[in-house]
Amino acid sequence: MRKTYAAKLRNVLNASIANGRLSEVLNELSADELEFISHDWELWARDEQLAPVLIGASDSRSASRPEAPGLLDEPRATSSAPGGRLPAGESPGANKQWRVWLLLGGRGSGKTRAGAEWVRSLALSEPPDDATSPHTAAGSPQGSRREQTKNSDDATSPRATAGSRNASRSAPTIRIALVGKTLADVRNVMIEGQSGLLAIHPPKERPLFEPSKRRLTWPNGAVAELFSADEAEALRGPQFTAAWCDELAKWRGAERAWDMLQFALRLGEAPRVCVTTTPRATKLLKQIIADEATVTVNLATADNATNLAPTFLAEMTRRYAGSAIGRQELLGEIVEDASDGLWRRHWIEEARVTAAPEMQRVVVALDPPVTATASSDACGIVVAGLGVDKRAYILADRTIQGRTPELWARAALGAYDDFEADRMVAEVNQGGDLVISVLQQFRENFPVVKVRATRGKWVRAEPVAALYAEGRVAHVGRFDALEDQMCAFGSDGTVKGRSPDRADALVWALTDLLLSDTTKPSVRML
Repeated sequence: MRKTYAAKLRNVLNASIANGRLSEVLNELSADELEFISHDWELWARDEQLAPVLIGASDSRSASRPEAPGLLDEPRATSSAPGGRLPAGESPGANKQWRVWLLLGGRGSGKTRAGAEWVRSLALSEPPDDATSPHTAAGSPQGSRREQTKNSDDATSPRATAGSRNASRSAPTIRIALVGKTLADVRNVMIEGQSGLLAIHPPKERPLFEPSKRRLTWPNGAVAELFSADEAEALRGPQFTAAWCDELAKWRGAERAWDMLQFALRLGEAPRVCVTTTPRATKLLKQIIADEATVTVNLATADNATNLAPTFLAEMTRRYAGSAIGRQELLGEIVEDASDGLWRRHWIEEARVTAAPEMQRVVVALDPPVTATASSDACGIVVAGLGVDKRAYILADRTIQGRTPELWARAALGAYDDFEADRMVAEVNQGGDLVISVLQQFRENFPVVKVRATRGKWVRAEPVAALYAEGRVAHVGRFDALEDQMCAFGSDGTVKGRSPDRADALVWALTDLLLSDTTKPSVRML
């Protein structure tokens, strides 16, 4: 909730912009006042980037996403607690404290800045008059730092100084956990990033970062410790008043790290967690959203347009508008799997890797289209390998749309050469020997296995989907179009009525690597 002084100051600046007097107004301010304004988050933040106060009895746990604001737009009410407003007819007693503030945001939506500013407000907080008040919680306005607009005489009076000293003695040190997927993520994004903790503080308030100790220390004694979700056991022993978790949806073994963190949040009257993440349909994320003590806010990339490159939004919209990956990465929405789909996104996400081990075998699978028009099905081309660890790895998706047989043959052979594949696997149901003859035009001597579909697509794909459920397949990087097809693969064997060309090629590749007799003879074209 925005404080009164910040709301009034926004109104003044908006009025100055409207009547063309902004420069004149700013020139009248001192250097200290300008520094205060430039670093005051409540002045610049959008409403949905400010921490909630209470969860109302009639509030939805998930806030609706407001329209993209201007730089200093007037405050806008939202349908949930993030604005901190009580629903009409509700009394304060009908509301309760939140425990988790979950910001589901698209890329560049401002979620990291919101999380960092929340931590800053906690670290710089001053105890209330009654430091033991049960109504004071980590991250609440009652615990936020003192407004710097107070009269300087009041702030330096003997009574105020003595009271401040007594309060600082009686108030416990704020201890905050900073948790990311890896320690490098915590350091590079949460601490040293452009929206990280070091960047958002004015010089006099900036904490000391000691990488070797994995610790941030503020001038007032507040401490933040760094943790990797990959090392969940490190959260045993320490205890905290609050935590900031970044990109929780991409943590490996997220449930374990989350559970260990909950046991560590045992200081203060009401420990709290801020979670900032691009959403993915993981089990843990759904559980957090469903919890009655969670306040969920959706942040879209477009909401933060004033702070992004002018061409970025236009290009992202052109590429991804209407797609599942666009809804997830730009709108901050959880994209659910098809109710009758074979694959689950969390299977893919939990097994995803950035690099593959040494390969024992590599195959290129080819699922050719019947025709070659712009509206034809694409030619599915997927590269997969069997690692020395006996797991299968999806290495590339080279699928092409609306191309002649000569072009998709060149693309398939290009993939074969790029990955030094051992053989090609080609479905010949549609074109029969024509598929082989097209390939033979460009390469006369390389091994190719001809496969013919004798069962429906769903039946063929079921054992391959089971491999994902068992954690035996990993994607090396992201293959958004392929993964969208996999998760939308319906019981009728189609994806919204169209042939799942990419998924078909993937099924053939993994079947050859993990489910077929490896002694099956291949055709070597001479």
